[in-house]
Amino acid sequence: MKKTLLSIALTLAAVIVFAQQEFHVFPENHPETPGTKSGNGSLENPWDLQTALSQKPKIVNGNDTIWLHEGIYNGRFSSTLNSTIENEYITVSAYENDKVVLNGNVDSTEDQTLKVRSSRVIFQNFEITWLGDFTRQINKDGDFKKFVVGINHLSGTNCKFINLMIHNNPGLGFGSWKNTGGTLIANCIVYNNGGLTAEGKSIGEGFYVQNNSDTETRILRDNIIFNNYYKGVEVWSAAKHADTDWVKNITLENNVIFNSGLPSHYRTVDNIIVATDDRNGVNIAKNITIRNNILYHNTNFKKDEINGDAASLTLGFHKGAPVENVVVDNNIIIGRNNALRILYAKSLTLTRNKVYTGYIHLVNPDALKWNFNDNIYYTKKSKAFRNGSIKSYDFENWKLNFNLDANSHWKHIKTFDLNNVLDITENVNKPNEFRVVLFNKDGADVKVDFSKYNIAQAANYTIRDVENFKQILKAGVMDETSQIIFPMNLNQGQANKTLNNFGVFILEFKENTVAEISAKDKGFFRRFFRFLGF
Repeated sequence: MKKTLLSIALTLAAVIVFAQQEFHVFPENHPETPGTKSGNGSLENPWDLQTALSQKPKIVNGNDTIWLHEGIYNGRFSSTLNSTIENEYITVSAYENDKVVLNGNVDSTEDQTLKVRSSRVIFQNFEITWLGDFTRQINKDGDFKKFVVGINHLSGTNCKFINLMIHNNPGLGFGSWKNTGGTLIANCIVYNNGGLTAEGKSIGEGFYVQNNSDTETRILRDNIIFNNYYKGVEVWSAAKHADTDWVKNITLENNVIFNSGLPSHYRTVDNIIVATDDRNGVNIAKNITIRNNILYHNTNFKKDEINGDAASLTLGFHKGAPVENVVVDNNIIIGRNNALRILYAKSLTLTRNKVYTGYIHLVNPDALKWNFNDNIYYTKKSKAFRNGSIKSYDFENWKLNFNLDANSHWKHIKTFDLNNVLDITENVNKPNEFRVVLFNKDGADVKVDFSKYNIAQAANYTIRDVENFKQILKAGVMDETSQIIFPMNLNQGQANKTLNNFGVFILEFKENTVAEISAKDKGFFRRFFRFLGF
């Protein structure tokens, strides 16, 4: 009996290994093992990137991994990979800790560095950018005639984009379009994308997001999005005469979005907008959840600054398409004038938010379909609730007239402050890495306690400022206090840098890799024997 079971186990192990194939990709100019079209995807005879991304399901399918080895991949690429196995994914990832860069700064007619027409594919752990010198302003008579997107996900469902760095693309950072239901975008860093039109107007969002699926939710979670030339995240459609709806069932959760529009020197703009420009009342932004996000624009809190338009969140755009079933819960919303704008909303929940703004712009509040509660509003003038151009209300009259915000509070901006530690999020896709978001309105350094994260004493760590990611800001060793001091005085007069009162950092611990490997092996064998029924 034991021999029979062992024989079955070995046979099944062989099947599992065969079912989980690994393929290898190298840059075409690699000095030792260049990737080629004629390769077979082996380590000795690897593919080039475009060949790998063009494989049919009979070659690469669910459970398979395509490893991208270190180097710069020059070109504009198109993925048509598709997993035909339900609930199983193809993975396209940098190999181990290799630095992989897709560089779109090449001569090409393609409108994006990475075009995706794929289903059930995970793209993770690499960069999408433009390297070298290039202009950011369109010149119809010069070399730069059109904007180029970082990633365009045009079709295919249930893809995942994880731990990508999308930056310095002269156009939109990431287009997540209507025919791509079920997409997850998580732990990405998206910044400095966009450019200027010939007339000097800024263009190029961090994300442009749509979804036409009634059953699949688009999720953006744990991302860092900043300093894009135009808006941070547009949940949006510009179509004016739609006959179907495709801006629905979208969740934005635990993202940090700041200083949208800053590098354009044109104007600061929305960190998030949720709306459509439909005039038929058909394509209405609906079933949108915005929860646990941190939205920030450069603001001098010591001077009680509110001057200048700096929207952080806008809901609704055209009166013919008021948003429906939008939930805005437990966010920090910091801007100056118009930090929070509710232009046209049919049904809306606004709860547990902290808002710093010059005033709150609302159009035709509807107490029957709006639920506002447990918010804290910081404004300079007491009459900060503006019902369009009709009338302004102080907080007590706002509550009385519209039966909203019964348990909310209004405070003068002189009293504004936040906890120094706004957020610590462990990267579930990268063990031992944390996103740390800090605030100190005086710009003082912040001490952060990591005792609840069970970090081993004497673990080495590095800290990077996301706005200067290539440089290690600080390195050290975890001591017995489990506390680390983060420097906040990082803006030395730089126009495109966050002020010293706000900072976003990546903290990485280096732990005992032997223990990690042991745990991984134990997990594999545990799952394997569970599979056998033991």
